[in-house]
Amino acid sequence: MSRRRISLRQELPLLVWLVIVWGALWQDFSPGNLLFGTLLAVAVARLFYLPPVELSGRFNILYAVPFALVFLAKVVVASAQVLYLAVMRGPQVKNAVVAVTLRSHQDLLVTATGHVISLIPGSLVVEVDRSTSTLYLHALNISSAEDVDNLRAEVRSIEAGLIRIMGTREEVDAVRTEAAA
Repeated sequence: MSRRRISLRQELPLLVWLVIVWGALWQDFSPGNLLFGTLLAVAVARLFYLPPVELSGRFNILYAVPFALVFLAKVVVASAQVLYLAVMRGPQVKNAVVAVTLRSHQDLLVTATGHVISLIPGSLVVEVDRSTSTLYLHALNISSAEDVDNLRAEVRSIEAGLIRIMGTREEVDAVRTEAAA
């Protein structure tokens, strides 16, 4: 069975990423090593089936910088909260697994949202349902329905930020419409 040919424009982000990873693994970004990494990346992309990275074709730096700063602040605050819970409450902390259905069905945005959530202490993505774009999160300190609703709102807020940064125009319009309502 032959797979359909993927255009270079679609495959380029994957190839660039593989070359960057190659250089980082060898801690050598010399032209010769990067050329060899490029040859390996092309060979890997041609020999093995790797799904194409579907990009919207847009990246908004004006949303990316504030998003990164807010993310760093959330990491610091959540770290302090987890420390407090561990020291003061110990094993009495209630946990929950919460399902959050996302707006976007793009693999890149679902993955980015899951990674951002997992990097913030106190929550971890334990399962992803690609067919419905649902993240299942294990979260600390969830003891009421209000806490569940707050967690869902937080995840959807992070997803909205990522959509503003790199979502499709339709997704950005949907986020704007939702915010205006």
